[in-house]
Order: sequence, then structure tokens, then C-alpha cells
Amino acid sequence: MSETKDTTDKTILGRVRKPLSLQRTVESGHVRQNFSHGRSKSVVVEKRRTRKLGAPGAAQEAKPALQEAEPATPAPKKKPVKAETATPELAREALGVRALSEEERDARARALAAAKVQEDAKGGEKPARAAPAAPTARGVSAAESATSRQQLNPAMQPREGGRPRKIDFPTAPQPSPSPSRAKPEPETPKRTARAAVAVTRDEDESRGSPRGRKAGPRTPAVKTVKTDERRERVKLTINNAFDEKQRERSLASLKRKREREKLKAMGIPQVREKIAREVVIPEVITIQELANRMTERAVDVIKFLMKEGEMHKINDVLDVDTAELIVQEFGHAPKRVSESDVETGFIGEMDDEGAQEPRAPVVTIMGHVDHGKTSLLDAIRQTNVVSGEAGGITQHIGAYQVITPNGEHVTFIDTPGHEAFTAMRARGAKITDLVVLVVAADDGVMPQTIEAINHAKAADVPIIVAINKIDKPQADPDRVRNELLQHEVIVESMSGETLEVSVSALKHTNLDKLLEAIHLQAELLDLKANPNRSAEGIVVEAKLERGRGPVGTVLVQRGTVRVGDIVVASAAWGRVRALIDDRGVNTEEAGPSVPVEILGFNAAPEAGDQFAVVESDARAREITGYRVRKQREALGGGGTARTLEQMMQRLKEADRKDFDLVVKADVQGSLEAITGALRKLGTDEVEARMVHSGVGGITESDVALANASKTVILGFNVRANVQAKAAADRDGVEIRYYNIIYDLVDDVKAAMSGLLAPTIREVFLGNAEILEVFNISKVGKVAGCRVIEGKVERGAKVRLIRDDVVVHEGTLSTLKRFKDEVREVPAGQECGMAFANYHDIRAGDVIECFNVETVARTL
Repeated sequence: MSETKDTTDKTILGRVRKPLSLQRTVESGHVRQNFSHGRSKSVVVEKRRTRKLGAPGAAQEAKPALQEAEPATPAPKKKPVKAETATPELAREALGVRALSEEERDARARALAAAKVQEDAKGGEKPARAAPAAPTARGVSAAESATSRQQLNPAMQPREGGRPRKIDFPTAPQPSPSPSRAKPEPETPKRTARAAVAVTRDEDESRGSPRGRKAGPRTPAVKTVKTDERRERVKLTINNAFDEKQRERSLASLKRKREREKLKAMGIPQVREKIAREVVIPEVITIQELANRMTERAVDVIKFLMKEGEMHKINDVLDVDTAELIVQEFGHAPKRVSESDVETGFIGEMDDEGAQEPRAPVVTIMGHVDHGKTSLLDAIRQTNVVSGEAGGITQHIGAYQVITPNGEHVTFIDTPGHEAFTAMRARGAKITDLVVLVVAADDGVMPQTIEAINHAKAADVPIIVAINKIDKPQADPDRVRNELLQHEVIVESMSGETLEVSVSALKHTNLDKLLEAIHLQAELLDLKANPNRSAEGIVVEAKLERGRGPVGTVLVQRGTVRVGDIVVASAAWGRVRALIDDRGVNTEEAGPSVPVEILGFNAAPEAGDQFAVVESDARAREITGYRVRKQREALGGGGTARTLEQMMQRLKEADRKDFDLVVKADVQGSLEAITGALRKLGTDEVEARMVHSGVGGITESDVALANASKTVILGFNVRANVQAKAAADRDGVEIRYYNIIYDLVDDVKAAMSGLLAPTIREVFLGNAEILEVFNISKVGKVAGCRVIEGKVERGAKVRLIRDDVVVHEGTLSTLKRFKDEVREVPAGQECGMAFANYHDIRAGDVIECFNVETVARTL
């Protein structure tokens, strides 16, 4: 494409003039590319010229150069204008040129002269061009105006060195100098350049619009932003090109970059200071995480492990010992922690002697079932607890505080004597200061008595023997003393150190002596505790009551628990909403050796676990969350068999039959006893499996679980609600209620016995010797025999023995004596016998006759 320079004023000729545009900085052309299948594409090819950047003063020199004279070239002739319109004013109006005032012409002359002087002073290489003379008269001919417009219009001037002339857009007009100034005063270069810019603006205004439009305000020139070439350049986009606030590197960053370049040029290696950090190492940690905590590269850690002969990937897990070795090798300080550290400080340290005060003794009453433990405690407390227990036996562990006639406090813990409550007795022995061993004078030492002695010795607590039921005629206290010698319990009456008191709970005989012996033993122990601290103790019993929620019976060992404290026990926690003592009265606080019921737990705690008061809810959630995770891991930690022994054990258990049960009890201790007793019933062939066990009433969810697992529900001292009963009737789920533990155990034992495979037993009937073999048509071979021992019955199983080897085992199809079918043949008589589906019989063989019986097995 080309563009012709047409200097003819086409507005005058009545034709539309082409729009005036900037000259292109590149030469472009169109090239057509041809492809297969007749396809083609027009591509624009541009040829760019190199732009040469001048000195900082080039911008000032370029503006005066626009007004320099061009080489003398003949101007194209204009079409003559009519005489009546040939005045200068009409010519200017026809050309669209505004007349210059005297001030504007003077300013233009001064600017051109100053630019000329400055160019001569710098000694420019280019020859000076003749500047057009400034018009002195107001009238200007149309031809002269056209020539001036051609010379002053940059679009119509030739290029210099392949670069288009720079065009300045008009800005606000500068104030003109006073016309009274006769001579131009010398100006500084800065003012000269400013004047040159003003002259250029005036020329643009004087030219006006090429299409004959009146001169008006133009768009202001775009202000260019100078940037530091030493800073890093960003990607050039449309937004960045017109954005004055481009993001640049900070001066501090440039300074650091120069410093690094300077050190690199000088050959000085850049060595960073090693920062030693304290690195926390958990029980397991990955290489990536360890490297991040040391602020080292993971590659360096892997290299170190490779030098040690171990190949690892970045996501491999390291044990705590290896991680500690790596941290020390890299110059950091290791700090080993474990997940169990959340329980650190849960149980406080021992108190100073000066802060401790005397406390009441904790006495546990132990002994065999029906030896009168609860009756003795009722006699001391002047209550009747035993009448409230089902079957007259204690099935709950209870804690009570008694005020003796001397005004002293004694805390009693009553434990069950039944064999199923071994865990309860062991728990009672651990939290006690003294053990009162109750032995019936008419019954002597029994198995649970021996077990109680062992529990007391294991807990290392002193024993006081109370020989009960001395009011009975058959009572024999000396027999009890002698039997205790067999178990290394020597009473004082037999020159021992163990205190013993003969009492009668029914007649209230010698109860004061028993309390006096307890007080004497407590003084010897010198029991003290600090009440002015956060409370700690033991959960004696836990249950779930309707309307009260989870309730925990606790024994405070040190400190004081108050209403509003945050308590944690096993995996349960909560804020204390109420404290209830052993008589059912609300209290605000409970000190050492005081048993109370705590309301406010979010779940029933585990009996026998420690409880403590913590400082915040977050601390309580942290501890219980850790314990819940541990319980979940323990339940699902069986996994698959990894050793040969485990595989054999799993194969053996695969043939075992499970008796599934859902058990609900009133308190945690009873549930624990039931679960332990049912587990003891298991054998290699059948075992009781607890699908679910919990504390509280039977709910609809328990029925749904029992229905899904095809099992029954056992309730101990609990009942099902209305919804659960309706669901059980609808689904056909059996619910059995019990209030005595050994009744429950006996029923489960009988049901589990039905799952056992019956025992098969052979009953020998007799032997018969074959004397002759007869071959009868339609019947086959028939053996003529004589019964030599016992008897032979029809339909019984028989074995054919030849030379003391069993050759066949089957049944008799025919048993005849003479020609009659008989039921049995006694010894000494002869008969005929035929086997079912077997005919290889010979004379001299012996036929053994027997029956098979199945015997039901029991656990």
C-alpha cells in the first residue's frame, strides 16, 4: 500500500479530503499463503526500522527542527481564486487558517532565533536549515498560506533518517509575553525549550483542521513516565503500557542485588550463618516434615540417609530415634514429644507436708457372699440397705460416710461378695486405707474370703478381721482363727499383729469396739491430705439415670471439688452441675475422703478410673479426645494375622460358634461383672460375644441392633421404654430381665450349651459268629450265625470282622430265626442275618452289633 501526498486543497474543489493520519513507523505488505485443498490465507508482513534513541536533549532539539526551513522545492500551483474573494482574510477562511496576532508572531520569531543560537552553540553536525521568515503584515495570500501549511505540517514533510518526525499534541496555551518588549532577552536553555514547545502548539492551532473544521481544544498529550532502566522490566501489556503506576523492584532489592554481584565479581563465596533451632520431634514424622521443621532441604536429609546406607523417599516415615539423630547431625537441638504428653500434669505432684491436713480414713468391707457385710454396715449407719438389694446380696459397690459416737468421720466402701464381682473387690482394695474382712463364725473361710485377703495384700493395706454372726448357736470363732492361719493372717489373740473383733450385725454386738479398732489403726497410718487444691480422686461407680443423665460416684482423695468445676474421668468430661452426698442431700463442695455423686458428665465414666479437675474446657476436650482415639485403636487394633501362630489361632477361631448378646445394666460395675462372668463361660467351640453393652435403660436403638444381629437383649436392673417395647414386639426381639447376676449367668450358660455339638457314643450289643453262608434267590447271601456274646437287634449297626480286621460297617437288612422275622436274638441261639447292600461274607467271620447314642453336652 502507498499513500500519495496530495497538497491540493480538495475542500475548495468540493470533494471530501482524506483524513489526516500519522505516518507509519513500519513498512507493511500483504503476502498470500497457499495451502492444500485450495485454501489460502492473507498474512500481513511488517518490516520494522530500528529506532535510534538520542541524547537527553534530543527532545528539545526535535521541536525547533520542526520549524526549520526545508530545501527549496517548487510548490504545486494552486487554482486561481476569484478577484472578489482574493483578500487575505477570505483566503485564510477558505484554507481554514487562523490569522496570527502580533504577539504570536513575535513569540514564534524569538523561539526560532533562540533555538538557532542553541543549535549553533552545540555545534550540530547537520547543516542549519533556513527558517521561514515570520510574516510582518497581517495580510497573507492563499498561496503563501498553503506553502506555510505544507512546510509546517509534519505529516507532509519527508522523514529524517528513516524516522518519522515527532508530533506534539496541543496543551493549554502559554501566556504570551508583553508586546512592549522590543528586543528578545536571552533565556536559559530550560525556558528556550519551553518556548519552542509553545511555538509548536501555536503552529498546530494556526493550521487548524485539515477538513476545514474550526480550531478547538485538542486531546491533551499523554504524559510519559520515565523508569529506571536498571530495574527489572515487567511484561509489556496494554494495561502496563498505559499504567503510570507500574510495579517496580524496591531500591533495597536492587541494593542487595548489586551487593551479590559485587561479591561474586570479587570471588568471595556467600556463606550464610547457620541458625540452630529447637526441633520438636513427635513419635513418627515424615522426611518432608522434618526438613521443614529444620528449615533444611529434604534432598540434603535424603543424602544423609543414603550415606548411612538407608534408601528413603521424601514421604517416608521416620521413627523418633532416627529423626533425633538427623536433627543432631544438622546442628539443631531435638525435643522429643509424644501424643501421650497431653496427659502430662493431669494428676498433680505430691503436696508439701505443711499444706496437708488430717483426713477421714477410707475403710472397705470385704468378704464372702452372705457373710453379713452389708448388714454390718447397716448396723453401723443405722440404715437398711440390704433390704433394697435383690436376693439379699450386694450387687453394687457403695460408698458412705459415718460419724462415730466420738464425732469422727469414717468413710465405708461396701463391695459385693459374689464371685463375679472380682473387679469390684480389687477396685475397692486399691482406693482404701483399711480393709475390714468379714467372716461368718458358722461358715468359716470361703473362696471369696481368700480372694479378699489376696486383694488386701496386693494393695498393701492393713486388715481388721470382723468375725460376724457370733449370736448363732453353731458359731465357732476359734475355727475361723485357725483357718485364717493357713492364709498367713494371724490375729492378736493368737500372738499376731492383725486386729480382730467378734461382732453381731443382727444384735448390734461389739460395734463400738469395731469402730475403736478402725480409729486406732487410722491413727497409726497418720492419714493426711491437702484440701486447698484442685480435686483428684477415684470413680467408685458410674450409672445412667433417667432425668439426671450420667452420674458418677466418686471418692475425693485430695483437694476439694466444687459446683462449676470442670471434671475429667476416663473418656468423659463435664462441668459439675450438682454434688449429692451419700444421704441424698445437695452440697456445694466435697473435700478429701468424702464420697459424692457428680452430675454433669457428657457420658458415663469408667468405674475405677481417676478423675481430676482441669482448668478449661479446651484442656478437657484435649485429654478426652486422646483417650477416645486410644480406645478406638485398641478396639480395631486386631488387624490381620501376621505370624504363623496368629494364623493358626484365627483358623481355630473360625470354627468357633459365637453366642451374640446385647447387655444393658444399671451401673458400670455390674456391667463389668456380667461381662467378665460371661467371658469365662466360653470354650474352644462356643463363646459369648458382646455385640453391645452399656449403662442405662433399653432403648429403641438397642432393639434395632439386636434385630440386625439376630440376638437377644439381657437387661440387668433396667427396663425397656415404650418405644423399645413396641419395636421388640414388632421385630420379634426377645428381651429378658434379671435382677440377680447368677440367674443371668445360668440362663446364658444353658443357652450356650445348646450350641455345643453333642457327644457321639457307641453302645456294644453283642457278637455273632458265621457258621455257614447260604445263597438264596431274590435275597442274596444269608449268613447262618450263632450269637456268642450279648444280643443282636434288628436295625442295629453291625461290623463285619475278618481276621480281627473290620472289612465292612453297615446295617442289618434281615434277622430271622427259622422262617420268622424276629426283633432280637439272645446269646446261645442261632439265626440268619443278611447285610444291606453287601454280600462278601464268609464262614468264620464275626459280626459285631452295636448302637450309636448322642449325648448333649453342657458347659
